[in-house]
Amino acid sequence: MMRRDDFLVHPRDELMQTMERIYRYRMTTTSGGNLSIRDDEGDIWITPARIDKGRLQRDDIVCVSPDDYVSGRHGPSSELPFHRAIYEVRPDLKAVVHAHPVALVACSIARTIPDTRLFHRAWMVCGEVGFADYALPGSGQLGKNIAAVFEKGANCVLLENHGVVVAGESLREAFARFETLEFTAKTLVKAKILGNVRTLSDEDIRLPLELIPEPTSCTPPAPSTLEKELRQTLCEFVRRGYRQRLMISTEGTFSARIDERSFLITPANVDRNLITPSDLVLIHDGQTEDGKSPSRATPVHQAIYERHAGVQAITNAYSVNASAFSVTSLPVESRTIPESYLFLRDVQHIPYGVQFRDPQQVAATVSPAQPSAILENDGVLVVGTSVLDAFDRLEVFESTAEAIINARVLGDVAPMSDEVIDELVQAFSG
Repeated sequence: MMRRDDFLVHPRDELMQTMERIYRYRMTTTSGGNLSIRDDEGDIWITPARIDKGRLQRDDIVCVSPDDYVSGRHGPSSELPFHRAIYEVRPDLKAVVHAHPVALVACSIARTIPDTRLFHRAWMVCGEVGFADYALPGSGQLGKNIAAVFEKGANCVLLENHGVVVAGESLREAFARFETLEFTAKTLVKAKILGNVRTLSDEDIRLPLELIPEPTSCTPPAPSTLEKELRQTLCEFVRRGYRQRLMISTEGTFSARIDERSFLITPANVDRNLITPSDLVLIHDGQTEDGKSPSRATPVHQAIYERHAGVQAITNAYSVNASAFSVTSLPVESRTIPESYLFLRDVQHIPYGVQFRDPQQVAATVSPAQPSAILENDGVLVVGTSVLDAFDRLEVFESTAEAIINARVLGDVAPMSDEVIDELVQAFSG
């Protein structure tokens, strides 16, 4: 969702800020990758050649006019030809992201196109991924190869032995596709360690669109001091979750109870790294704050709050390692170390589609006593007695999942015995 302020950001600043974000999360290297924006006058604003991506400044950005006049203190990226080629065949596209994130590079050198049907949201954001044959970087032939795939309708294209190119109607949309695709590829790599990978059918992907009802809206009551505080706290933890890679810009839901009639929840289609207190959506007596679109997980969160008075916060998250379990049949063995079991207890399993068809069944599956669950092909769900408690549990979930995956590479996973678990529960039951 674009805010009015987004249209006031200069292309120089947007490119600089986006490249800083890509570099910060190690989705490119100092010398790798390039971004561009095509403005309404047809000028292409593009990152420069041979400039440190970790220290990019707004004055480093280069502007290339339709008649090839170059404005700036550096030369444009050597990959300018394929940016131009994409814009020529797809007038609807206004921004291009090219980089070499590790998981997608792994796919490109294995000639494996990441299947975005791992998650319904990944499919909706990225669509089907195309593949472009290898050609010399910076060459006209590479531009032709890439543009031909975009011309067929792809918005994400894997480059043979090279990396990935993603485009959108805005740089924000292109980045969202890029990050979502890299998350999908990372999850696929980890899931392959665990076993067979399950993907979604066309019918599965349609479920959230067909089964989740449109919310009814209301004019909310004046915000209390508690609501104001919770809005600030939720935003801090959502952004922290993004920095910790427990969620990405397009995926992840967090909510917190205000009272028995109301809770706050993250909105649909708002970048999790840029979320503000005013973006959060108030749900009051089952109705949605007027003028806002809440997360599609809202019916599930509402059902859990109605059933469990002790639950004060809920999060759905899409961290790579935990999500890898969600796309395979292997259960998460929480009986690995004391902290894992105390925080997660026995991790529940919720078949795909239940969260859309029957939120009450989800609410019956999780509770303060069984606070964690894997949602098939839809990440994880945890509940807590506070925002901090839910977030802490989510971190433990992801750490546990990563440890198990790493352990499977080293040898057999050895869970704690029933006797040890009984002793643990008795010692910490208070």
